[in-house]
Amino acid sequence: QVQFVESGGGLVQPGGSLTLSCTASGIAFRDTTMAWYRQAPGKQRELVAYIDRFDNIWYEDPMKGRFTISRDNAIKKLSLQMTSLKPEDTAIYFCNTFPTIDAFPWGQGTQVTVSS
Repeated sequence: QVQFVESGGGLVQPGGSLTLSCTASGIAFRDTTMAWYRQAPGKQRELVAYIDRFDNIWYEDPMKGRFTISRDNAIKKLSLQMTSLKPEDTAIYFCNTFPTIDAFPWGQGTQVTVSS
């Protein structure tokens, strides 16, 4: 079955760093464009970045220069390195395919809280 499991979130101070991980199962991971999404309180889920099977990468503007997305196809793992974190980065972070597929369930996500 398709499953995405996120981990690595936590509480960090503004300007701090954090690395998130996602393991995927039930999909042809190495042939699939993967993405990180996030959802802040009171807001809709938004795209953070995606990476395709050739390691072509797209970042939404607020993430450029601060976040780095990567993948390890051997272990079906997606990562997100985050630096220079801001309070507005506070959100639940999810991984999934890009574009999303309705039949693929969302994981629990991992909470990132940026606060002093």
